[in-house]
Amino acid sequence: MPYVDGFILPMPKQNIEAYKEMARKAGEIWKDHGALAIVECIGDDIPYGEVTSFPRSVQAKEDETVVFAWIVYQSREQRDAINAKVMADPRLKGVENMPFDGKRMIVGGFEAFVEL
Repeated sequence: MPYVDGFILPMPKQNIEAYKEMARKAGEIWKDHGALAIVECIGDDIPYGEVTSFPRSVQAKEDETVVFAWIVYQSREQRDAINAKVMADPRLKGVENMPFDGKRMIVGGFEAFVEL
């Protein structure tokens, strides 16, 4: 079963194009080092729930939407090795100026148990 890193982050609507460019650039780096798949999604139908929701999870403001993304690896071990290579890759240097508030980003690693 694959291993997945998942991300949820607030995205100022005015920065969507800058984020798309950054995501493409970073995604190429991850793929070059062995990630199996990278998916980046911009919120389209994400209602603000009464108790919990995607927007609530990252404290999204009126002028923000939510990005939901994931990277797929063969295993946790490969994820760790790939991420170490990515962090050392000089091409990543231009990606550090994130067009969103990284303090409100949620990140986690997940072991898949169903794949259909």
